[in-house]
Amino acid sequence: MVPGFSWVQIWCSSESVSRGRGGASNHQLPASHRASVLEVVRGRYADFGPTLAREKLVECHGLHVSRETLRKWMTEDGLWVPHARRRERVHQPRNRRTCLGELIQIDGCDHEWFEGRAGRCTLLVFVDDATSSLLQLYFCDGESTFNYFEATRRYLGSHGKPVAFYSDKASVFRSNHPEPQGGDGVTQFGRALNELNIDIICANSAPAKGRVERANSTLQDRLVKELRLRGISSVDAANAFALEFVADYNARFAKAPKNPFNAHRAVLPTEVLDEIFTWQETRKLSQSLSFNYQRQLFLVPDTEGTRLLAGQRVTVVERSDGTVEARHTPARCCR
Repeated sequence: MVPGFSWVQIWCSSESVSRGRGGASNHQLPASHRASVLEVVRGRYADFGPTLAREKLVECHGLHVSRETLRKWMTEDGLWVPHARRRERVHQPRNRRTCLGELIQIDGCDHEWFEGRAGRCTLLVFVDDATSSLLQLYFCDGESTFNYFEATRRYLGSHGKPVAFYSDKASVFRSNHPEPQGGDGVTQFGRALNELNIDIICANSAPAKGRVERANSTLQDRLVKELRLRGISSVDAANAFALEFVADYNARFAKAPKNPFNAHRAVLPTEVLDEIFTWQETRKLSQSLSFNYQRQLFLVPDTEGTRLLAGQRVTVVERSDGTVEARHTPARCCR
């Protein structure tokens, strides 16, 4: 007698074992069907996932098989690797640029910077790739184009023009539409940088711009505590304190560049930042001297000069304070 079990329990458990145990299932699909399905998948859908491959098998070939069965077959045949078995992608470190100002990593960090003493806000961070030094901190209400305009204006006023900015693929830096309104696939921030002869490079992953990501983590610890110790509870006060914090941070953590040359360039007198850092779109002026912008109808004053512009394209310029104006640049004749 087995301790803890009665003879009735033992007898019932022994009788409940099926005689078909270990054999093939009655619902198993024929081997020929499996071979036909895998032949089609291998020939036409080798890089498809099981879900999409099954849809195409049914729609285009009339081959019916469940998604999980196809997933099992593709796994056994080496056509599909389950996510649990995949190795994480290795991101090898990239060598630093050699000069200060050669590449500036930029990012926005949304965080409770004031720990509830004020509303949640965003910190725009500019980090030099060659030295890991902070070159600009700007507290604002979000990662908008005008906020990046203001942060970049402050950067240029303090350091000059870098060779390139390195960012993520946010809509401020990269357009997901081939021909957005008022442009040819270039964002407003990209247009402004182009006028300043500054390149913009969009990273393919967060680890690619790891210096600014690591700086964000450090700032979420050190900067938050410094703001608390000084009782700073507003965006304006935080931006005023940022200069002092940046100087202390760089003294502690910045590295010397491989090449002492400073790649920053001076802003040219012809590069008027007040004009460059504006939102610019093109509109066609109607015969009634009107145009639509931001779901509003704007009227151009009716004068002898403006009547000549009916039917022509004008540039609509919006500034950070919300003022809007229309400009017309006469076309140059080529001789």
